[in-house]
Amino acid sequence: MLNKTQKGRAELQPGQRRLAQRERALLLLADGRKPDAELFALFDGQGPALAADLVARGYLVDEQPAAPPAAALAVSADAFSGPRSLASARMFLFDLSERMFAPRDKAMAQRYRDALREARDVRAMLAVSRAMMADVERLAGSERADGIGMRLARLLPESALETP
Repeated sequence: MLNKTQKGRAELQPGQRRLAQRERALLLLADGRKPDAELFALFDGQGPALAADLVARGYLVDEQPAAPPAAALAVSADAFSGPRSLASARMFLFDLSERMFAPRDKAMAQRYRDALREARDVRAMLAVSRAMMADVERLAGSERADGIGMRLARLLPESALETP
């Protein structure tokens, strides 16, 4: 569930206006109690992309109930009820970067955040996801990488799965 960070709360103070109106609206609604799908439904399919951007820029954090990292990853993907889209997959990958790479290697997590922001089409996004899966396999084993890859496949549009 999405929640404001200190930076996010500061943005909502009077006199602060760095974000666009839709970004501020999502930031205002994110309280750590509403399910992501409920928030995203209010933004005409743009919710996952808006949220991913706000997470990447440090305004929001995706807080899951206290659980081991493997369980937290399973919950974030398995509970997903939105449409298959690159935006949903991008959000999942941003979340993966924060949960798996940031605690171990902040520079690696930043490289993936930057790469995800720059991935503007299916091929670029798939290239970033393949690199991430290789690092997941290296850090956590092939079984973990396979599980994350299967969850990612459920988020990607079916046309992306056919891309060579």
